[in-house]
Amino acid sequence: RIALGATRGDILRLVVGHAMSITAVGLGLGVGIALASGRVIARLLYDVDPSDPVVLAAVTAFLAAVALIASALPALRATRIAPTVAIRD
Repeated sequence: RIALGATRGDILRLVVGHAMSITAVGLGLGVGIALASGRVIARLLYDVDPSDPVVLAAVTAFLAAVALIASALPALRATRIAPTVAIRD
């Protein structure tokens, strides 16, 4: 895409945006499943509310940050490749 005129910012936005949209779907499903299975989780945990919003928000934010880093690092590496090298390979 860089060889066809895309800027480095376009590439970074494309890769990270796609990864974060997949992450958002996964986090939404995960939080929904965690809330739906609250009774089973409550039996396994001691003195913890399975639908604690602070815990759910903290875990969601942590996983979103990990996904952001995991997608941004390869995207940054991909933007540093010279277009001629990418076409040649």
